[in-house]
Amino acid sequence: MHIVRIHQPGGPEALQLEDVAEPQPQAGEVRIKAMAIGVGRPDVLIRQGTYKWMPPLPATPGAELSGVIDAVGEDVTALQVGQRVLLSSRDLPQRGGCYVQSIVVAQHAPYRLPESISFQDAVSLPNLQLALALLQAASLNASSEKRALLITGAAGGVAGMLSQLAKAHGFQTIGTARSEDKRQFALANGFDVVLDANPDTLNAEVMQATSGKGVNLAYDHLGGAYLPACIRSLSSLGTVISFNIITGQPSADIFGLMRELLGKSLGIRCFSMHTFDADEKNRRELMHQAIEWMAAGKVRAPSPMVMPLSEAVKAHLILDKGETFGKIVLSPQ
Repeated sequence: MHIVRIHQPGGPEALQLEDVAEPQPQAGEVRIKAMAIGVGRPDVLIRQGTYKWMPPLPATPGAELSGVIDAVGEDVTALQVGQRVLLSSRDLPQRGGCYVQSIVVAQHAPYRLPESISFQDAVSLPNLQLALALLQAASLNASSEKRALLITGAAGGVAGMLSQLAKAHGFQTIGTARSEDKRQFALANGFDVVLDANPDTLNAEVMQATSGKGVNLAYDHLGGAYLPACIRSLSSLGTVISFNIITGQPSADIFGLMRELLGKSLGIRCFSMHTFDADEKNRRELMHQAIEWMAAGKVRAPSPMVMPLSEAVKAHLILDKGETFGKIVLSPQ
């Protein structure tokens, strides 16, 4: 079978397609024949060797795959051959491992996948799980107040899921995007307003979009100049949740900025899904919620950019250039 491995960290060319023997399940294990593989930012960090939760080399990237159980070991009772499943590496002993045509895992790791969710849509479910966790981190309470929420990088997979969930909670959803194509994509995937991704004008444009009130919540995964711009865009008692710093560390003294805006009593939280690594019950419940939301049609996955597993290098070139719209999916078969 085909597998993608990294022997030495580096650029996209570090991804090597190799042939290996198909793995065989042992007692308590199942084998999944992959039908779709998700591609995301953690895969880049593994490829570069900079991931805080880096698997040992040679490493295989890939945080999620969907497929069909095609073999089971002894004493397997949770699943059977022919069942459709989703696998997230968040439920594995180490991250990564999903750029493969087949994978063997413990029987309790996969999630049963309803027929109403396609294999390609299913690999967006971890993004929806993360979006649910991000809303949980905001400790939302029911409110009759008109509320607004800001998300940077609105054309991304997590942003689209978060926007749809926020609208279901009654928020006006505001996003940012770098190009007109990305702004139109974000609008088609659930955002009410999508602004130019310019941190210098973001505060003024957010205030205009919210009639001068600002946003109650801002989710930022870009960092750099965007995090302080998000803080300035908050309404009183508002909160920024930072869940990545793709463009680098914040460009301003964040505590100094918080003191400058002291009259608003603002908050900031640094969030990581790894918070749930040791909280299996909550983590898996969030995924079950994500499956229920998508199966019921309450949240939809974006149309994926699909390419064969053999073109993993090309997929990473697209990721590195920031040219993704929604989710890149590798087709392994």
